[in-house]
Amino acid sequence: MRYVSTRGGMAPATFSDILLGGLAPDGGLTVPEVYPAVTSSELARWRGSSYPELAFAILRKFADDIPAADLRALIDRAYTVEAFRTEAITPVTPLIDDVWLLKLSNGPTLAFKDIALQLLGNLFEYALLKTGGHLNILGATSGDTGSSAEYAMRGKRGIRVFMLSPHGKMSRFQTAQMFSLQDPNIFNIAVRGVFDDCQDIVKAVSGDAEFKARYAIGTVNSINWARVAAQIVYYFKGWLAVTTRDDQEVSFAVPSGNFGNICAGYIARRMGLPIRRLILATNENDVLDEFFRTGVYRVRKTAQVAHTSSPSMDISKASNFERFIFDMVGRDPAVVRALWREVDTRGCFDLSGTDAFRAVAQSGFVSGSSNHRNRMAVIRWVHQESGIVIDTHTADGVKVGLEYREAGVPLLCLETALPVKFEESIVEALGRPPERPAGYEKLETLPQRFKVMDTEVAAIKAYIARHAS
Repeated sequence: MRYVSTRGGMAPATFSDILLGGLAPDGGLTVPEVYPAVTSSELARWRGSSYPELAFAILRKFADDIPAADLRALIDRAYTVEAFRTEAITPVTPLIDDVWLLKLSNGPTLAFKDIALQLLGNLFEYALLKTGGHLNILGATSGDTGSSAEYAMRGKRGIRVFMLSPHGKMSRFQTAQMFSLQDPNIFNIAVRGVFDDCQDIVKAVSGDAEFKARYAIGTVNSINWARVAAQIVYYFKGWLAVTTRDDQEVSFAVPSGNFGNICAGYIARRMGLPIRRLILATNENDVLDEFFRTGVYRVRKTAQVAHTSSPSMDISKASNFERFIFDMVGRDPAVVRALWREVDTRGCFDLSGTDAFRAVAQSGFVSGSSNHRNRMAVIRWVHQESGIVIDTHTADGVKVGLEYREAGVPLLCLETALPVKFEESIVEALGRPPERPAGYEKLETLPQRFKVMDTEVAAIKAYIARHAS
């Protein structure tokens, strides 16, 4: 398996070559030269597989330069009952007839990001031990990526983590999860701005080739291909859990801000998983919904990004979207470069009426948006119907998923996080706080360690240079 850049300026590379990086050297994103195909006979063989067995079968197709025994050991170490509190890792539970919740939040930080990042931590350490090198991870988070990455990298040899988050814009629980960590290799930077400002800083630093090389800068954001690849696995696991025929179609409803989670579903569909619809749900920050409805991708300025009760999706620049558009324009890197120049200069591009947008219409995507009133109503309704309490982001997905529900097609709604991470909203919806897993009872009272900084790339670089390994 070889990887290329969406912008055409990178020689084909192996999985291990791109593992520790974020952006490709030309500023694009890495993608496989060809998506591996999965046959119906393979799907039949995978029925009854454990999560680690399924993960190995799928990830072996993307990471074929890592010795099979090593890859299997790294996967087995990541997906344990101790880490995920269930042997199934990503169990499904029924909500109503033929509508299922794909539970992705059993990991250490109670969010779906753990599933990829627990493996990524092992992969990074494995790669660095082989070379004797070190890595300074620079990331941006709107809520869950930060804590998942930090918990995955705690104590890992040769790794330091610099995580940017929007100051004062995460939930109290999310903030405490990150800022209460006292590990000497973890550095939290609260940026005076929104998530997009944090993401822009990560891209600016990653785009400085000299600085990136000097300080061995890597990333765990979903611009890192390995993270997307790891997320593909649970689409197959969910499909296997609710189907009995190897050609049976299902639909997935996915809350989406940065397009990483649903990008993994899109790739699973391209590989041959029988997915009828990928139902993309946004909150009030509806950039992606607007694109799938109109063909116009229009990012918002910082002041236009709404601060909502599903804050992990308060995003207007979907960093994984470039991978999808690369396919829609026939994998022409010149077109991708031109489109992102338009984003940089005009803040938008328009594919309406083009062959590319006609390709979008055939890609399996539909979309919709949700707002605070919708979220509260869905949380109450799901609890009334099933006794299950879902978080605000998952509620956005359920709301839009039900709008596109089709008779005879199982609908899997992807869980984003456990509701305890958004306690204030659950109290508003249900009149009582959600249950807390053991060990999280007094999280918000723990001492916190973080640095508040302005949105200045030079200042962030200087901070990294002072504290880098």
